[in-house]
Amino acid sequence: MADVSASCRTLSRSEREGRRVLGEQAADAGYGLRDLTAVHLAAARRAWATLPGVTGARDTAELRKTGTAVLAALEAGIAALSEGHERAQRHAVRRAEAARRAFVDDLLYGRSDPGRIAEQAEGFGLRLADRHVVAVAAPPDGETYDEAHPLLRRVERELAGRFGDHDALIAPKDGRLVCVAPTTQQHTLDAFVTLCSVHRVAVSRPHSGAVGVVRSYEEALSALDLAARLGLGAKVLSAADLLVFPVLLRDRAAMADLITSVLGPLEHARGGAEPLLATISAYAEAGYVNAEAARRLDLSVRALSYRLERIAALTGFDPDDSLQRYTLETAALGARLLGWPTSPV
Repeated sequence: MADVSASCRTLSRSEREGRRVLGEQAADAGYGLRDLTAVHLAAARRAWATLPGVTGARDTAELRKTGTAVLAALEAGIAALSEGHERAQRHAVRRAEAARRAFVDDLLYGRSDPGRIAEQAEGFGLRLADRHVVAVAAPPDGETYDEAHPLLRRVERELAGRFGDHDALIAPKDGRLVCVAPTTQQHTLDAFVTLCSVHRVAVSRPHSGAVGVVRSYEEALSALDLAARLGLGAKVLSAADLLVFPVLLRDRAAMADLITSVLGPLEHARGGAEPLLATISAYAEAGYVNAEAARRLDLSVRALSYRLERIAALTGFDPDDSLQRYTLETAALGARLLGWPTSPV
């Protein structure tokens, strides 16, 4: 500033770069930009009366010229200082995001030593000795949840504002948004589910340890997959409510045999198997109440009754018989899971 006041020159490129470097160093040392700017302005104010260009000014015009040059240099210097500080912060954010992505990968895929994972988890507020639940939010069609998605920022802001410090880990993963929360913080998990249920959210059962988090994550993913394959309309899915489906699919060959044996004859119906298959599913979902099933299918009760008669005639299984309807319903669920009749089983 003393040199600028005497010559009324602008800051050189090297001087501006020096301010940027200083801004980076200050950010790395933990100094905030507001405090850093205040310190520089205070130093400039204290030095003003002693600057050579000020004390040696011969008249008001020369003093005004000196003041303009000094303020311009101060403006350029602080701008460069801020640029360096922001650059360091961006790098720090990228490093933090990269570290979090690597940790989330290791945690959810179980690819690292459990002891190392547990040690890293503490840095992210997780104590893996506790029981945790994993919720996974799927984005609407055509969207992807990533670090820059506004929903992630909204969720983080809302949870921090409502609960302050919390032990839940919120992170994007493979285009979805994941929340790993201890069972002691059910309120945090509930808030995440509410905020993310714009499309569909699956919630796992609670499990313990690092291996338990992996298992919970896989349960939530499986629930989302089942919902898509079954065409479920629920926005919030509980993995505990869908446990029957993995059991049904455990023996795929047996399920395929059940589908072809029970439902195969439906392919010979006028219009193919799909309308009658939809009728079996709607009838079961309606609690085997004809009027409700007809409403769901947008049919008259008489048309529904005709379809039920056709199903019984073609398959040999009566939907109104308690034991036979169970066989039909199970076969219909298996067909939806395996994509029959569109895909051969």
